[in-house]
Amino acid sequence: MERRDFLKTAAAAGVASVATASADAQAGKTSDRAPVQRPEAPGMLYRELGTTGERVSAIGMGGYHLDKDGKIPQADAIRLVRSAIDAGITFMDNCWDYNDGISEVRMGQALKDGYRQKVFLMTKLDARTAKDYDKQLEQSLGRLNTDVIDLVQFHEILRFEDPDRIFADDGAIHAAMAAKAAGKIRYIGFTGHKDPQIHLRMFEIAAQHGFKFDTVQMPVNVFDAHFRSFTNLVIPVAVKAGTGVLAMKTFGDGWLLKTNTFQPAEALHYGLSVPGVSVVITGIDKPEILQQALTAAHDFKPMTEAQRSDLLGRTREVALTGRFEPFKTSNIFDGTAQNPKWLGGSSANPETKPS
Repeated sequence: MERRDFLKTAAAAGVASVATASADAQAGKTSDRAPVQRPEAPGMLYRELGTTGERVSAIGMGGYHLDKDGKIPQADAIRLVRSAIDAGITFMDNCWDYNDGISEVRMGQALKDGYRQKVFLMTKLDARTAKDYDKQLEQSLGRLNTDVIDLVQFHEILRFEDPDRIFADDGAIHAAMAAKAAGKIRYIGFTGHKDPQIHLRMFEIAAQHGFKFDTVQMPVNVFDAHFRSFTNLVIPVAVKAGTGVLAMKTFGDGWLLKTNTFQPAEALHYGLSVPGVSVVITGIDKPEILQQALTAAHDFKPMTEAQRSDLLGRTREVALTGRFEPFKTSNIFDGTAQNPKWLGGSSANPETKPS
């Protein structure tokens, strides 16, 4: 189906979308499409993505860093993405709002010349309403230069009301299900970095609507176990549901490294060792950091309990207050809080009360 036909098809499919989601959940289905077989490289670690049947690299390439602070030339970013794919990284992370869309544009350029077929492509949308979801999805498809995105996740589930808005009568879930039915996306997930209780509420509201998420993305790092722990509270729920776990904030955008309590390889190995984690998504902005991630995958052996205890013991004291996880304790990482219009609907005008 051509992209120009999408909105018409989405509108027709939207009426029955939640009913379809309920039927699929009861049948244990996660996608109407068969898993895609992709080439795998020696030395890279690959894992099943939840119950989707997809095999992806256990290291994912974070899209935000492809233009972080506007300091990376486009040619370097494209070269970096292709080098990662050539080395066996197949999981590509991105978001509609990263660097005003430049991250998606650069990844789309990098995935030309046959590279798109080698990867599992994921992006995130901020929209909470069906109407705004459709708009953002069309923009992401164009930027990424593709007719289908493997996984689209609801981005920044940071507020307790976010699940209610997404599953409302005019909520984004309807557009997501319609897009899946139209063949524009293959899997549906959600992300957030604020509070594990909000993630649990997202699972709860989805279950009330008979919907099962294919993936969930959350902070998983050597500090998380000590403060508002997604690892301890959310991962068991995701695993029980068969939802693939995507780990992020391995280094907390550099905040955790400031404590000098661990080495980068230890942090990557910790994330890869957490039971239930399918992919550790890490920011890669230069060849040295790419090599760091590749080496961690190549050398990986599951941490022993003694190694894990030692690492958590070293980080416990500085982690207890959440000071070095500001994505949990402040709004400096909350793009949708600083740009409420990205959410669409009533959030575009803070003075308008939600219905």
